[in-house]
Amino acid sequence: MIPKNKFIAIAAIFIFVFSILFIGIQLNSQKEDIPANTEEDSQLSTSSTDNEHYNPTSVEKIFIKGSDTILPVSQAETDAYMKMNPEHEVIVIGGGSSLGIASFIEGEVEIAMASRKIRESEIEAASVKDIEPIETVIAWDGISVIVNKGNPVESLSLQQLRQIYTGEITNWKELGGNDENIKVLVRDTSSGTYGFFKENVLLDQEYSQSAITEPNTEAVVDDVATNTAAIGYIGLAYMDESVKMLGLGTEEGTFYPEADLIRQGTYPLSRPLQYYTDGRPEGVVKEYIDFVLSDTGQEIVANVGYLPVR
Repeated sequence: MIPKNKFIAIAAIFIFVFSILFIGIQLNSQKEDIPANTEEDSQLSTSSTDNEHYNPTSVEKIFIKGSDTILPVSQAETDAYMKMNPEHEVIVIGGGSSLGIASFIEGEVEIAMASRKIRESEIEAASVKDIEPIETVIAWDGISVIVNKGNPVESLSLQQLRQIYTGEITNWKELGGNDENIKVLVRDTSSGTYGFFKENVLLDQEYSQSAITEPNTEAVVDDVATNTAAIGYIGLAYMDESVKMLGLGTEEGTFYPEADLIRQGTYPLSRPLQYYTDGRPEGVVKEYIDFVLSDTGQEIVANVGYLPVR
């Protein structure tokens, strides 16, 4: 007969072993009930998580940079275009035609705004970068020569205007005006208007060393409006009642920047305003330019103060 103490010890060992075996069976059963976490299951889980945050709307951006003359047109066109196409974002920056073309050549923008024609040197620089500048005229402009409303002078010949800007004529009394030294205002060298005026009025002579450089067209208007001796040149859209527009005399007569005269090229400082793109516009860039050239877009051009292309 097994002593009572030994019996109790054997029973305790038996219960302990049985408990261990039972726990092991239960754990193994639970493990079999859990699905294996395969690589395929892991990918499916990630995709499901991504889909919860996925936004199907893709915003396409267009960067436009350049002429301050064209800037108000592009800003107005962009506002209207983005209301119709909220999935697209158009960013417009001024700074001057030269800066816009330089940024375009570097591939930083899709569209360069220019109030002058692209130069041969710029075309060559673009070619090195495998960029083909294609021009699209979006509007017409007539550069306006402005003076203070208190200035009695009503018109200047192109020769007189050239003499003012080269420094040969320095006092308004030489032109039938007040006895005041002429304050000559010019745009900065990156401005397409600066280049166009130099080429077509100064015949590529240098500006007077006493000429004062203004950072933008608004500054030219403000200075002329507050200084009776000042003279400046601006794009047609910037003309307002705070200043006086001068007529420009040629051998054919004296002309003002009127719509028909600009379109005919009779006004001596008529010029196109253009966009430059790399090759023929495609995709969203084409869509934007087509809008600018549409009836709606050209109505915006007219509302801003320039002339539609048709």
